[in-house]
Amino acid sequence: MTPRITLPEPDAMNEAQRALRDRIMASGTGSMVGPQRANIHSPELAEAWWQLGDMLRLRTVLPKALLELAIIVVGRRWNSQLEFHFHGAAAIKAGIDPAVVEAIRIGAPPPLPDGEAREVYEYARQIQVNGAPDDATHAAITARWGERGVVELTAMIGFYTMVCIALNAHRIPLPDGIEPPFPADPGFSAMAPAE
Repeated sequence: MTPRITLPEPDAMNEAQRALRDRIMASGTGSMVGPQRANIHSPELAEAWWQLGDMLRLRTVLPKALLELAIIVVGRRWNSQLEFHFHGAAAIKAGIDPAVVEAIRIGAPPPLPDGEAREVYEYARQIQVNGAPDDATHAAITARWGERGVVELTAMIGFYTMVCIALNAHRIPLPDGIEPPFPADPGFSAMAPAE
């Protein structure tokens, strides 16, 4: 896949871009492989994007595994090759069953038992498919993590929707030698409910 815009390397960046890149690389983020490669054309946007992303990834009340689960639901819905590639692996590393990640990748119902992972999957799925969760699903997330948790999970889903749109719009490529997780132009995933 060929990017639609230039993705500047450090030696082609201006001073503001390079300074921001250096701060991002030295932070908990530690890389610029996703939309920040494009966002760097607008350092002010890239700075705000980075700050919000770091807060959502590193300082929420929800466990990392469940955040990664929500992120791959978003990545699959938007068929974001790069997003699903990185966060599918991160979900498994964080403790999500590889069978769940594979089911989401192929659009099958993921084998999730009742409990927090199923609730997060349904919350993310319903937002991606319907634009909002139903009352019972919203209440389940709120009961488990409070109002702070439901606000942070919703923001995470929205943030990664924005990430996927940017990756797709600018055609940010996968790293060299990586096979795309989805077929070319698969259309939106129907996002099956959990089994």
